[in-house]
Amino acid sequence: MIYLNEHTELLDIEAALAMVSRQRREHALKFAHESGRRLSLAVYLLLMEGLNKEYGITEPPMFDFLEGGKPVIKGHPEIYFNFSHSGNVALCAIDSQPVGADVETTRKITPSLIAYTMNEAEQAEIASAPESLPAFLALWTKKEAALKLTGEGIRNDMKSVLTNAENIVFETKKTENYIYSIARYI
Repeated sequence: MIYLNEHTELLDIEAALAMVSRQRREHALKFAHESGRRLSLAVYLLLMEGLNKEYGITEPPMFDFLEGGKPVIKGHPEIYFNFSHSGNVALCAIDSQPVGADVETTRKITPSLIAYTMNEAEQAEIASAPESLPAFLALWTKKEAALKLTGEGIRNDMKSVLTNAENIVFETKKTENYIYSIARYI
């Protein structure tokens, strides 16, 4: 399931801090700016909502971390999740199999960013699209979701990410304000 908060700017930080685990509270308070705290709390609250709805888990989850830093829920190896946020949008994907997620709000992009992150075929796809920004963001969110699925994270060679993704299926949704992609293994 996919859980979204499209208005994280409205989140009451103090109220949220009182609802989350000590571990998440400490994590959120490490952010220097309120926006970082809000996003950190918003994705965690989405996870709490999903765990309650889908699994009946009412306690705030605690995390262990895999090599590379990917969080897993202590005591629940059967539950997979992934967080993403951009602008005022927070997303949490929860699944019974490994999952990767990325959300990006619409914003300006430069031709140099396209050239740096997209291979020739992807650049041609973006250039031929009716609107280049949504086409770029759809490809970018797929790349980031795939890398989060595998646990790699962002890497220097972003151009080849999707060329080796034959075993991954993507779900991409476009709205006026943001685009997200969810990645799962076939």
